[in-house]
Amino acid sequence: MPSGRLSVVVTRRLPDVVETRLKELFDVRLRDDDTPMTREELVAALREADILVPTLNDHLDASVIAQAGDQLRLIANYGAGVDHIDVATARQRGIQVTNTPGVLTEDTADMTMALILAVTRRIPEGLAVIETGQWKGWSPTALLGGRVSGRRLGILGMGRIGQAVARRASVFGMQVHYHNRRRLREETEDALQATYWESLDQMVARMDVLSINCPHTPSTFHLMNARRLKLMKPSAVIVNTSRGEVIDENALTRMLKAGELAGAGLDVYEHGSETNADLRALTNVVMLPHMGSATVEGRLEMGEKVIINIKTFADGHRPPDLVLQSMD
Repeated sequence: MPSGRLSVVVTRRLPDVVETRLKELFDVRLRDDDTPMTREELVAALREADILVPTLNDHLDASVIAQAGDQLRLIANYGAGVDHIDVATARQRGIQVTNTPGVLTEDTADMTMALILAVTRRIPEGLAVIETGQWKGWSPTALLGGRVSGRRLGILGMGRIGQAVARRASVFGMQVHYHNRRRLREETEDALQATYWESLDQMVARMDVLSINCPHTPSTFHLMNARRLKLMKPSAVIVNTSRGEVIDENALTRMLKAGELAGAGLDVYEHGSETNADLRALTNVVMLPHMGSATVEGRLEMGEKVIINIKTFADGHRPPDLVLQSMD
C-alpha cells in the first residue's frame, strides 16, 4: 500500500458533491470535460493511479489492464455493471474490482414502467401532435393505445430490478411472469404474485409485454435473437432498460418495421450510443438516451458507494462491494 494519500483518477465528471468529497479524502485527478477517455488516456491513467474510478464507457479489456502500473490496486467502478471490465485479468494482476450495486434498483424500475406506459399508450406520438401544432381537439378514435391492466408481463431476469418491476406492475393490474437462471423462493414468488417459466421460449410466446432486466454476459448476448423474437405475439411490446446486447437489434428493427411486433421501449442499445437510424424512424418505438438510472439521488448514492469502497480498501479492509469474478 502506498504511503500518504492514495492517487485516484476519475474518468468522467461526477456530481459536484461526490467530486468534493473525493478531493477531501484522496489525491484525486478529476476529468475537466464530460467525455469518455480515449484508450490512450485510459492506459495513461492506469499507469499513474493507485485507484481508478471508471464508468461503463471505459472499456478495460485484458490488453488495457495489462499496461497498468504496478501501483494500481483497485478499480472502483462507478456503476453496477462490470461487463466493460475484464475482472479475471484484473484479479490475476492483484487488482481488486468494486462496483455500486443496489442503489439504482428503484430508479431503473420506475423507468421500465414509464417505457411500458409510453409505448402502450402512445405517449410520444401524442406529444408530437401537440409540439407540431397538429392537435385540433379531442377525437374518440385518435391515438388509441392499449390498457396495461390485465396484460401479461414477462420479466427476463428476476434480480433486484426485475423484482422491483414486478412490484410496480402488480399495482398496475398486470399479471407477472418471469424467467430467471434460478427460480425464486416460493415465499418471494407469492409476495410478488409471479409465475415462473422454466422455458424462456414458452414464456415469450405468451406475453403481452416483455421486460429485459438481466445483465449482459456471454450467456445473455443476443438471448433475444431473431428466432426468439419471432416467438412473440405480433401484438406484444418489448422493453429494455438493462443492456442493449441482450437483444439482436437488427432483428428487432426488421420485425418492428414489418409489423411483427407492436412496439418497443428502449433505454439501451446494442452498440452503445450508436443508435439504429431505421429504429429511430419508427413511431411505435420509444427511445431514451440511457437515462434509466439518471436521478440525482441515484448518482449521489453511487458516489457514496465508490467512496466507501475506496476508503475501506485504503484502511486495509475488504471493500464491501468487491466483485469476485466476471459475470457469466
